[in-house]
Amino acid sequence: MKNIVIAIDGYSSCGKSTTAKAVAAELGYAYIDTGAMYRGVTLYLLEHNIPFDDLGRVEEALHQLQITFKRNRRTGRNELCLNGAIREDEIRQMRISNAVSEVSGIVAVRHAMVRQQQRMGRKRGVVMDGRDIGTTVFPDAEVKIFMTADVHTRAMRRQVELADKGEQVPLDDIVQNLQKRDYLDSTRSESPLRRAPDAVLLDTSHITIDEQVDFVLERVSSILVDGLRAAENG
Repeated sequence: MKNIVIAIDGYSSCGKSTTAKAVAAELGYAYIDTGAMYRGVTLYLLEHNIPFDDLGRVEEALHQLQITFKRNRRTGRNELCLNGAIREDEIRQMRISNAVSEVSGIVAVRHAMVRQQQRMGRKRGVVMDGRDIGTTVFPDAEVKIFMTADVHTRAMRRQVELADKGEQVPLDDIVQNLQKRDYLDSTRSESPLRRAPDAVLLDTSHITIDEQVDFVLERVSSILVDGLRAAENG
């Protein structure tokens, strides 16, 4: 049975990453959190005091930073490494969330990350989640899922995540952040957040993570079975 690419796109805090990780584990596929990559770039620019509108310095920075993922043997999660150092917790902070949509809209950043993501998925057998996987990074992905959820539901989920990391943020602030990110992600000129015509819509407002995972796995199974039948009849 051939390996395929599974693209999971959608809005922030819909459960994309959690679902994608579980699907990848179930299938024995690699998992790539593309949103973490843009967060890594954002962290680097902030730490080096590089203005987002100074495109020359941003492009220079892109040549100086290396983004990789390392599996934590204790927790089992993939953690983002920035120039060899694990920075997973830092990239999840609210200050990064407030800036990442602006950074991810920079054309040079977008092109650099897309090239790297395409290299990571070249051999197939990968689950990627993000904003433009099914439209730009892998428009030929065999399975495309577009996830959405009510903004207040998403905000409450995000608040819990932040609290687990010791960061207390008012719910209204998170709602405003999500709405701002939704707008910036959906209206940027380069690879905007949008549902691919062949992506299956998954509203996660009132379903569990297990139900989300089952939904994706059922879609994968259907695609693989259809492909096997086509090969047999070909």
